[in-house]
Amino acid sequence: MAVDLHGKDFLKLLDFKPEEIEYLLDLAEEFKQKKKNGILHDEYRGKNVALIFEKTSTRTRCSFEVAAHDLGMGTTYLDPSGSQIGKKESIADTARVLSSMYDGIEYRGFEQTIVETLAKYSKVPVWNGLTNEFHPTQMLADLLTIREHFGKLKGIHMVYMGDARYNTGNSLMVACAKMGMHFTTCAPKKYWQNEELVNTCREIAKETGAVIELCEDPMEATKGADVISTDVWVSMGEPDEVWEERITDLKAYAVTAEIMKNAGDQAVFMHCLPAFHDLGTGIGMKIKEKFGLNEMEVTDEVFESPQSIVFQEAENRMHTIKAVMYATI
Repeated sequence: MAVDLHGKDFLKLLDFKPEEIEYLLDLAEEFKQKKKNGILHDEYRGKNVALIFEKTSTRTRCSFEVAAHDLGMGTTYLDPSGSQIGKKESIADTARVLSSMYDGIEYRGFEQTIVETLAKYSKVPVWNGLTNEFHPTQMLADLLTIREHFGKLKGIHMVYMGDARYNTGNSLMVACAKMGMHFTTCAPKKYWQNEELVNTCREIAKETGAVIELCEDPMEATKGADVISTDVWVSMGEPDEVWEERITDLKAYAVTAEIMKNAGDQAVFMHCLPAFHDLGTGIGMKIKEKFGLNEMEVTDEVFESPQSIVFQEAENRMHTIKAVMYATI
């Protein structure tokens, strides 16, 4: 069937049918080939998009700006100091003002209710660059990367290791459920996704053939898996005091060479980045000084190994975001 996403907001993958997600992946693949071959696709000259970043980001900002430029569009970047959203101006009023000037609005920040409210009052598409609960643009990049590597999505077994209660863990489970994949959360029970979302994904799985599992044993969870994924143990905006608790609870869930060997030679490693795999960051050095760790959620050995496809994954942020903007404007 024909897929038409014109005017549709991109807030979370729960809002999309599997065939709509496939359409976005196909479109991203097409744009990626055009980009590689130097074929111009600046069909949206004269259009402009607003990029609201209450949480800063390297990959998300660069992806939106380059994607918009490739499509011929102008961008206005609004950082935490450059926007009055929710402070001097309500979210609803911000949406009405910006949507009278722009052809699309991206929001990256805090509660999902903020981006949902923006969408409610906006006359143009609103795209979720990340909220506390969901990270849908990252999911499209991950799905495209997996499909490029394995040639398919259905039946691929992904294991997410670590704190799964927030945007990445939530969204990966949703993405796998939608696309008929086998998804396993591997973490202590207190770090599993909330029961309501798990049940929602299991209902979706009944229609798509997906498998949704939760497991506390790293070796049991990762045996024979195709994709091992993780994220930082402390999310943006959380206080420094939680580091000690997370390190204590999650150190057995770090992605190591032993974990990758247990998964098998076919397995790949993914991470949405940034990753604490060495001492090349200020936070990494602080963790070293306080806790004596040289690496955290993934070892440098795995991060730099041939099984790691994290930079292919990072590049695909731009191609998939371009597909979302093109399809919805």
